[in-house]
Amino acid sequence: MKCFCQGQTETCIDRVPIFHSLDQEEKREVAQITRQKNVEKGELIYAMGDEVHSLFVIHSGLVKTYRLSDTGREQVLRVMKPGDFLGELALFSPSPMQHFAEALEPCTMCMIEAAPLRQLMAKYPSIAFKVLEELTARLERTEQLLEDISLHSVERRLAQALLDLSGEGSVVELAVSKKDLASQLGMTSETLSRKLSQFEAEGWIEQSGQRRIVIKNRRGLEGVLEGG
Repeated sequence: MKCFCQGQTETCIDRVPIFHSLDQEEKREVAQITRQKNVEKGELIYAMGDEVHSLFVIHSGLVKTYRLSDTGREQVLRVMKPGDFLGELALFSPSPMQHFAEALEPCTMCMIEAAPLRQLMAKYPSIAFKVLEELTARLERTEQLLEDISLHSVERRLAQALLDLSGEGSVVELAVSKKDLASQLGMTSETLSRKLSQFEAEGWIEQSGQRRIVIKNRRGLEGVLEGG
């Protein structure tokens, strides 16, 4: 399928930071090696052990990457939104993927074949540098997650997540299910539910539906961080 990237005013290529330094003609070169992929909710983009030969750029929808333990427990690594990319290891190594990638909702993506993209990276080194910057940032986030899980209590991890997700406001609209949020924070769904109820009883938050959380007392949550 011909990619919608070709000919649109705002393309997936325009939205991806690794291509920001390219001019429109150079972006058209990328579009020439790009094709469209539509993915349904719950569909795997790739599985652990698959060999991937393309870079996937998310144009619409959300994707989660995760691993499964020997017991089948899921550990969400990250949730990716429009403008993010995955499968980047295909650019550097033919090794099998070390995680799963699954659509959390219907997604439209650009697929860019690895071999011709590597040629463009040699022609435009800025692309390669941006990919490495993103990989470095992801590694830092993964290390931070491991540190949080090993050193900090579930209360602290949850309080920090709520504060981060709310930004400067007081409302958290979860982009993922509470099950996926729990996995991302390194806790069970039951523990997350129990701690949210505890925070609500303290008067710090108010839950509304399955994905809306209103922060009523920001200072209370910040106090959890201070207590470790």
